[in-house]
Amino acid sequence: MSAARPTVRRRPVASDQPRRIDAALLKRWPLPDPRSCGSKEDRGRVLVIGGSVEVPGALLLAGVASLRAGAGKLQMATVGTAALPLAIEVPEAKVIGLAGDAHGAIRALGRSGLQAVRHAGAVLVGPGMDPTAATRRIVAGVIDAAPGTVVLDAGALEIAAMRSAARRRNPVSLVLTPHAGEMAAMLDTDEAAIAEAPARIARACAQRWGVVLALKGATTYIAAPDGRMWVNTVGSVGLGTSGSGDVLAGLIAGLAARGASPEQAAVWGVHLHAKAGARLSRRSGLVGFLAREISGEVPGLMR
Repeated sequence: MSAARPTVRRRPVASDQPRRIDAALLKRWPLPDPRSCGSKEDRGRVLVIGGSVEVPGALLLAGVASLRAGAGKLQMATVGTAALPLAIEVPEAKVIGLAGDAHGAIRALGRSGLQAVRHAGAVLVGPGMDPTAATRRIVAGVIDAAPGTVVLDAGALEIAAMRSAARRRNPVSLVLTPHAGEMAAMLDTDEAAIAEAPARIARACAQRWGVVLALKGATTYIAAPDGRMWVNTVGSVGLGTSGSGDVLAGLIAGLAARGASPEQAAVWGVHLHAKAGARLSRRSGLVGFLAREISGEVPGLMR
C-alpha cells in the first residue's frame, strides 16, 4: 500500500480485511531515508517519560530502542532519585529528574518535563509507570502540549487518556500499544472477550478514539482511525518476556521521531520487533533471550 494514499475517514465495509505485513508491503512503504539528514537533529528528538525507583529499566529499554530505530536524539524523564543512575547507564541520553512521590513514582511533569515535551518530535509515556491519578495528569499534560506523535504504553493506557485525547486542543497524533489484558481493562471487559474478536475491537476503538492502535499478541493487529488495518503473524514465542513491550514502544517512538507517520511507525515497529525476536530465536533458542537484546538486532533489519 502506498504511503501517499489519502487518510480520509471512511466506514470500512464488512469485507475489509487487514493487510498482512510482509516484505512486499514494506518495500512499497519505505521509512524516511536517513541519508537525506544532515545531522542528528534532522532524525528527530524522542522524549520517553516513565520509570520509577522500582522499575527504572523500563525507561532504559524503551529509550535505547528509540535510538536503535534511528532517532537522532534521546531524552528521558523519570523520578529524580533514578535519574542519575539512568544517565550513567545511557550516556547517549539527556535524563531529566522529575518530582516523585513517597512510593518512588513520578508525581508531576513540572516545568522541565513540560518544556521537553514541547520540543520533542515524538513522546512516549508509560513504560515503568502504574495507572495512577498522577499518571493520568501526566498523560493529559503531554497530549495537550506535544507537537508531534505521542505513544501511550503500559501505565498510560487508560480510558481516561482517551477522554483527554477527545478534549485535545492541538492536532497531536496518538499511538496506543495495549496487550489483551490492557485492552480489556480499558474497555471494562475480560481478556476472553478481546481474544474472541481482536481485529474488530482494534478497528472499532481506533476509529472511536481517533488513534492508531496496535493490539499486541502472537498475532498483532494495527488499526488506523480511518479504518485501514494491518496484521502481523510472524515473530517468536520468546518475545513474550519481561520488558519486550517497552522495546516495541520505543521502536515506534523512534520511527515517529524520524518522520514516519503514526501508522507507518506502528506497522514498521511491530515488524522490526517481530523479526528481531525471530532472529534471536534462531540464534539463541525459542526462549531465554532478554528484552535488552531485541533492539540490537534492529539496525541490521532496517537495511
